[in-house]
Amino acid sequence: MTNDELKASYVVIRHNVRTYESAGVVEVVKGRTNAESALKKFEGEQSSADRHEGWRYFLEKTSLKAGTDPAEATELRQAELESRESKATQEGEASSNRGGLSR
Repeated sequence: MTNDELKASYVVIRHNVRTYESAGVVEVVKGRTNAESALKKFEGEQSSADRHEGWRYFLEKTSLKAGTDPAEATELRQAELESRESKATQEGEASSNRGGLSR
């Protein structure tokens, strides 16, 4: 494992693969190994009915500090996603105004 993976923070996110609904961040953990253990813990505690309904967990690297409150982490992550989406949209519009992609 790289030094970055040992020091980086990760969020464990709960989402539904059937409805694409996100239940947000459930935990912020430091280190890839700890994050993978947390992910397995959530999956192990999950009921079969919950899993059958489509709920899953995944990891995502983050700049948030380990131990951040999950509700706060969800809000901050959502704001970051919206900011990135807005920036990408603006860049796409600027590219369209310049006559498309340059080659």
